[in-house]
Amino acid sequence: MRLFPPCLALLAAALLSSARSAGETLKAHAVAEMVGITGKELGSVEFSQTSRGVLIELDLHDLPPGPHGVHIHGSGVCEPKKQFYSAGPHLSFEPRAHGYFAKGGPHEGDLPNQFATSDGILHASVISNGFTIGNGEKSIFGRNGASIILDGQADDYLSQPSGNSGNRIACGVIGRTVAPGTRKGASHAAHT
Repeated sequence: MRLFPPCLALLAAALLSSARSAGETLKAHAVAEMVGITGKELGSVEFSQTSRGVLIELDLHDLPPGPHGVHIHGSGVCEPKKQFYSAGPHLSFEPRAHGYFAKGGPHEGDLPNQFATSDGILHASVISNGFTIGNGEKSIFGRNGASIILDGQADDYLSQPSGNSGNRIACGVIGRTVAPGTRKGASHAAHT
């Protein structure tokens, strides 16, 4: 009979812990499934809202080796038949020049170059504070959505309007998987 109170205490602690974590608010999260100009699947890019900006994690394959410009574009449309120009220009909430080295730059959608290995693999992480995947004025979900584009060459961070980074070779529409303020364990679906 002495074992009953300790077992009951353990069960109560487990239930309390579960109830507390079920009420936690999750950070916004989004994913872009990347496709190439031929429509071939090339991997994915994950976006996680943090207190310091948006963590962007690229996990891509079957790319041309070498450096690639990476940009967030201001429309959530990726049409390979239109060489991904359906994604619109780089994300910019107000008129700015393109590039980290340009006077009056960069666009909010400008991201650092990333490098594919000799076997076409690109694994990289970067944080941007130019936009959010939450709500508000700098949310990429407040207008026409957004997409992420990988270019065929490195961005020179200066040339207008897009850094002389070659053709658009991969694109993914960014879609929310967790809306801001969602409670852990909630059953409603997030929207794009």
